[in-house]
Amino acid sequence: MNLQTLPGLFISHGSPMLALNPEQVGPALYRLSLNLPKPQAIVVMSAHWESQALEVSTGVRPETWHDFRGFPPELYEIRYPAPGNPELAEEILHLLAEAHLPAHANSTRPRDHGVWMPLLHMYPDADIPVVEISLPMSMNADEIYKIGQALAPLREKQILLIGSGSITHNLRELSWNNDNQNVPEWASTFRNYVVNKLTHNDYDAVLDWSNIPFVQRNHPTIEHFAPLFFAMGTGTRFSIVHSSFSMGALGMDIYRFD
Repeated sequence: MNLQTLPGLFISHGSPMLALNPEQVGPALYRLSLNLPKPQAIVVMSAHWESQALEVSTGVRPETWHDFRGFPPELYEIRYPAPGNPELAEEILHLLAEAHLPAHANSTRPRDHGVWMPLLHMYPDADIPVVEISLPMSMNADEIYKIGQALAPLREKQILLIGSGSITHNLRELSWNNDNQNVPEWASTFRNYVVNKLTHNDYDAVLDWSNIPFVQRNHPTIEHFAPLFFAMGTGTRFSIVHSSFSMGALGMDIYRFD
């Protein structure tokens, strides 16, 4: 089999409602999938699996987890039955150990919406094996970046690496009736700063996230920004796949790292 190299991605997965209302980002995700060779497998670090130590899902067929409340009933009927890949999970554990980033196997972890929601738009047939890795809150930005570096060789085996989070994520600042034309300056300034630094290959400035303008306003907690550090580690050439805002201040950017 002639395997092709795939990129690493950072995907802003937005509200759970994205599964029912794709807005602009759903079609963008589908177009992206059409422009890539079909992955042999997908590895996702999700903002919705926070852990103390680094963990890797090793289950054969993880359940679809609706890890949210208060949404329309039809959202809870969605299933994303993609299989797991225990063999790939073991390879990931080995790569992490070699990089002095020890991780634990987790055979019971269900699949949270940070994983299945973007994949629902990219690969709706759910026929590609998926392995999830946790967001280890005991690690700093540089260490999460090194996780991406450690797994980057998997790209050459036609395995897609994804960090799933959000370029901005302050739920208290969202306006459900916003037409998305009125993006707050604090949100656009933050997003533009990050893009500028990545465009100029200044990864250190992004990893030094606490000094980014308006970071606390955009990310009162860091878990939705941190998957970007993982994605940054997977490749050295940055490009923008999609950029938009939802509900005023919720950034929906998709970035590619080759």
